[in-house]
Amino acid sequence: MNDALNQLQPYPFEKLRALLSGVQITTDKAPIALSIGEPKHRSPDFVAAALSANLDQLAVYPTTLGIPALRETIAAWCSRRFGLPVGVFDPARNVLPVNGTREALFAFTQAVVKRDVAPPKGPGLVVSPNPFYQIYEGAALLAGAQPHYLPCLEAHGFNPDFDAVSDDIWQRCQILFLCSPGNPTGALIPVDTLKKLIALADKFDFVIAADECYSELYFDEANPPAGLLTACGELGRHDFKRCVVFHSLSKRSNLPGLRSGFVAGDAEILQAFLLYRTYHGCAMPVQTQLASVAAWGDEVHVKANRDLYREKFDAVLAILHDVLDVQHPDGGFYLWAKTPIDDETFTRELFAHEHVTVVPGSYLSRHVDGHNPGANRIRLALVAPLAECVAAAERIRDFVKGLPV
Repeated sequence: MNDALNQLQPYPFEKLRALLSGVQITTDKAPIALSIGEPKHRSPDFVAAALSANLDQLAVYPTTLGIPALRETIAAWCSRRFGLPVGVFDPARNVLPVNGTREALFAFTQAVVKRDVAPPKGPGLVVSPNPFYQIYEGAALLAGAQPHYLPCLEAHGFNPDFDAVSDDIWQRCQILFLCSPGNPTGALIPVDTLKKLIALADKFDFVIAADECYSELYFDEANPPAGLLTACGELGRHDFKRCVVFHSLSKRSNLPGLRSGFVAGDAEILQAFLLYRTYHGCAMPVQTQLASVAAWGDEVHVKANRDLYREKFDAVLAILHDVLDVQHPDGGFYLWAKTPIDDETFTRELFAHEHVTVVPGSYLSRHVDGHNPGANRIRLALVAPLAECVAAAERIRDFVKGLPV
């Protein structure tokens, strides 16, 4: 077996199951899970109809590149959403459908990381925020690279302090992972920062991989969050050199089970990634592609989705503000709350006394230089129905009020 498998850490939810195993529940209250970021809002009926209407495509081998209709729909969506000039985003060269961003982020890293690189670029680094989506780390290790973590602290708006990164780190960087809105913090990376990172990518020759799967969950309808493509467009960088974005229908359209997303950007990188994926054998089924065309072509259900999250955030924060240090995020569907006691104890005791499940922040982060930026924080996923989210918030409030002073 690949020796790098021994370097993989347990997934956060494996750690959570171990933490809660054997805990004696001291209440008869029904369980409420705010732990897993699985959208629970209703999937669009018209997408299900498009899927079922094309089941005859079960008899067709899909191509890795995908059908033109899907790539054209995605290219048009990217141009509208991120303000790109008409015609600069080529459906045949700048877009590649994938089976959700999780597998794409992993596979992309295997394709991009260069092995046996001589100094000063080697050994190669995959740089990511901390806390982070654990796929970034696992993909780096299995590609033969070394993860490097940039803490996301409140002092910097829960974004990495990119100005504090040394030239030596940038010199060794092969992939810089970004996540905006961030998981779990909800922080947005400003477009001016994205432009600075593009300049660094040019100077030090690394690829920016922007995980933007939460990009359509925001709260100000008049100001959708900027993305890496926005920065490219404003710079006139219409070749999208060294810039690749990852998007998904899972959060945007409440379709996690459809396993549908896309990778877009630098055509040269995508051409090589397409070659990798052709051997990888991960083409999206045609019926799924046709259902995805329907989803990417509609914004009404996406706005309705945001309205539901907005209602939940307002209700939950009104309850929690008096007992926890927690801010309204800029995007996403998570709250990143400080805990008055250590995050593992808080999680375990909350589960025992109130039957509410959350994730310890330290499980989503790594210790670097003796500090874990997720310590004494919990992640709350507001994916349950409004009434359940409100009930969970009330239980958390009561639990915190009952803690020893």
